[in-house]
Amino acid sequence: MSESDRRHWEKITRELVTLKNTSEMMIDLAYSALLLNNNYLAEEVMTLEERMDELHIDFQKEVLSRTDEETDPKMLLGIIRMGNVTERIADAANEIAEVVLRGGEPHPILGMVIQDAEETVEHVVVGENSVVAGKTLKAAEIAEETGMWVLYIRRGNRWMRPRPSTRLEPGDLVVASGYSEGEDDFKQLLSGKKG
Repeated sequence: MSESDRRHWEKITRELVTLKNTSEMMIDLAYSALLLNNNYLAEEVMTLEERMDELHIDFQKEVLSRTDEETDPKMLLGIIRMGNVTERIADAANEIAEVVLRGGEPHPILGMVIQDAEETVEHVVVGENSVVAGKTLKAAEIAEETGMWVLYIRRGNRWMRPRPSTRLEPGDLVVASGYSEGEDDFKQLLSGKKG
């Protein structure tokens, strides 16, 4: 395999991983939006769906861009189908989000779950003057300080699942869940503004 071919297949692999991770995150956000009856999370799923469509088209183009006589068409078809599966997962997440955004009354059982849930979801942008700016999630001790657990971080257009080693940067949008008593502490800690 030539160096050019190797780089081509590495790029396809990275793009497929991005599709997989994005579709999984969308499902997580959609279920959270549904269970917490949270429009903000549902709207983020809708935004991610648009991005997912772009990623999927780029992926398909990349797979088909360098076909040659030695490439087995069945292999290409299998790779494209894997990308299609991630797109179907993203579409399902989008449908869940649409249910939340349409409003209306949830199923009685789901309504009881929402009513009894003590958990809330909040989002805040990390401020320039925040004490957590530049720190890893582990060092920031957000859960210990506020009782809110970081679910996702959006940096620009890129969504990330948090890891202890993830460094918070000013401008990051952080989505967290926890008990409502910790909301104000969470907002103040991350924004750097006193309430």
